[in-house]
Amino acid sequence: MHRRTIPSTAVEVTELGFGASVIGNLYRTTSAEDAAAAVDTAWDAGIRYYDTAPHYGLGLSEHRLGAALRDRPREQYVLSSKVGRLLVPNDHPTGVDTEGFVVRDDLRRQWDFSRDGVRRSIEETLERTGLDRLDIVYLHDPDDHWQQAADQAMPTLADLRDQGVIGAIGAGMNQSALLARFLRETAADVVMLAGRYTLLDQSALDDVLPAAREHGKAVVAVGVFNSGLLAEDRPAEGMKYDYRAAPPALVDRARAIADVCQAHGTTLPAAAIAFPLTHPSVINVTLGMRDPGQVRRNTRLHRQFIPGELWHDLRDQGLLRAETPFAPDERSQPCP
Repeated sequence: MHRRTIPSTAVEVTELGFGASVIGNLYRTTSAEDAAAAVDTAWDAGIRYYDTAPHYGLGLSEHRLGAALRDRPREQYVLSSKVGRLLVPNDHPTGVDTEGFVVRDDLRRQWDFSRDGVRRSIEETLERTGLDRLDIVYLHDPDDHWQQAADQAMPTLADLRDQGVIGAIGAGMNQSALLARFLRETAADVVMLAGRYTLLDQSALDDVLPAAREHGKAVVAVGVFNSGLLAEDRPAEGMKYDYRAAPPALVDRARAIADVCQAHGTTLPAAAIAFPLTHPSVINVTLGMRDPGQVRRNTRLHRQFIPGELWHDLRDQGLLRAETPFAPDERSQPCP
């Protein structure tokens, strides 16, 4: 699988990444056997970038991902996790987590972007994974914590990167405006952008993507299906868009995009995966993968041939923003 490098670092990621939130029991239970088999299948498919976080299943995702990777050659893959939410004992458990993961809530999340909090979070992640290092560390959802994140967390990560403890550093969020500030004003190398550069939402063209190009930094795209509306060949009423029921106008727009994809011999979900990678600053698309079947489907979609003319037709029909740039892609035909 093709790899791309985070500028100014030695970190190379495969174009397709394994998102481990779902093996932390996001929304429903995933068996330990399915989680391990999903990682094994991803490895066999050539995926060498794996992303997790303490937040995912109150540490369950990190435990499971570490166990599945522990016997793999460490130099052959890139592992990222996140800081900003420490896991501490929960003095008032209810029996189940309240933040979307089907796990017991014996622990709770505690926001902490301080220097000590960052170092403690990394140490605890290494304990949970049983691995020797993290290649990329992101600040996780620092939306309401800019000052501490910029003044303490990012400099702490920069020190660890400069010491060779971490390969690359950045931030991950569902919004693009603050990520642009991290790229412009801090030592971040890469940002993880959720849902803001997709076939239905190109708002990142207003801020984070120009910032990445201007400063020679990178973007990892996640949430490229916008919670599900772009995940099937034919969008239907009732499908989710950004975690809510999609408005009818957006369903109609997704269907129009699907029609253009079909006319070019491809599918909506394949185009949804390929689209972010047409921007010169996007180096990876990471998808949540719960079991071997999801891994096989996602890798098959990623490998699907996408004619370059598709992007131009979508733009000409007003289904993509007029200023959407297209970098050459080895899976696309050259366009005049």
